[in-house]
Amino acid sequence: MSDSAFIPQSSADEQESRQESGNIMIQTRIRRSIWKIAFATLLLMAVGSATRVMNAGLACPDWPLCYGQLVPTQQMNLQVFLEWFHRLDAGLIGLSTLFLAGSSWWYRQQLPRWLPWATTFALSLIVIQGALGAFTVTELLRFDIVTAHLGTALLFFITLLSIGTLLLPVTTPPTPPYKGVALAPSPLQGEGWGGVKISATTPIASGYRNRLYLLPFTAAIFVYIQSILGGLVGSRWALHQCFGNSELCTVMNNHIIGVVPATLSCIAVTIVIWRNPNSSKFCLNLAKTVGALLVCQILLGTATFRLHLQVETLTVAHQLIGAMLLGTLVILTALLWQQNNLKPIEGSTKPL
Repeated sequence: MSDSAFIPQSSADEQESRQESGNIMIQTRIRRSIWKIAFATLLLMAVGSATRVMNAGLACPDWPLCYGQLVPTQQMNLQVFLEWFHRLDAGLIGLSTLFLAGSSWWYRQQLPRWLPWATTFALSLIVIQGALGAFTVTELLRFDIVTAHLGTALLFFITLLSIGTLLLPVTTPPTPPYKGVALAPSPLQGEGWGGVKISATTPIASGYRNRLYLLPFTAAIFVYIQSILGGLVGSRWALHQCFGNSELCTVMNNHIIGVVPATLSCIAVTIVIWRNPNSSKFCLNLAKTVGALLVCQILLGTATFRLHLQVETLTVAHQLIGAMLLGTLVILTALLWQQNNLKPIEGSTKPL
């Protein structure tokens, strides 16, 4: 057989390789955009917290402009700047999310099938968040709208983190190593999570199929609820009302009681992940981060309570660390869930 008989096959393989490289490049750009938007959202929540504690929520009396201007130079002061910058950052995040969703649909043939729908969900949260932001001003900081505004922001934040994590290249625990493992098709796509093709020699740890991801998922739920309760305390000024007039003490006490399940579940995550011999190095680092953020959050919460919310920087840091703790738990949940769905086909494992 002449060598020319092999040219078409070689050309097809080369074309497939170029196409796969192009798909990975597109996916990498999408993933990096998601992480950037998530980081901007974290900063936005910090600025929003600063806006609230500095009583700057109504520093711009109209919406979406500020004093009828795009940049209110004549009225600019610290409070006006905080509210104006908060809206500016929110607008940029909204436009970035719109571009992200549009790109996901445009390149849907090169991306996981679930990604366009996930980014569309994120975009819908942005629309809801924008409406809540408008109502926050027009309804004069009504506490239920302010709390819903925070809850939607956190939901948008963890949605981005979940999408970004599931787009990461597939990783598996380092021990014990196996080779020759045939992987069952991913439930969301045929090539493995993130659209990355998984080799038949990809190492898979024994005991891989478990429900360990339910532990950080449960902790994330508790932390999310605790964040909402904290936002409710802030939006109703419950701490001041309780100590000053003995009113709204139930709201404050609910937040204090909520510390218990959130703390215990985070401690359980840290201990279980560290004691699991199959935990990857990345998961171990995330568990360590959960423990460190938990300690910081408890210290900040105690200081904020004792100082009656009088130190604005502590209050802002308390909410920021809470969001970071929630985000870390969500990333850990997504990683463990991703690994749990990399299922070896029965009878295909061959220990090294």
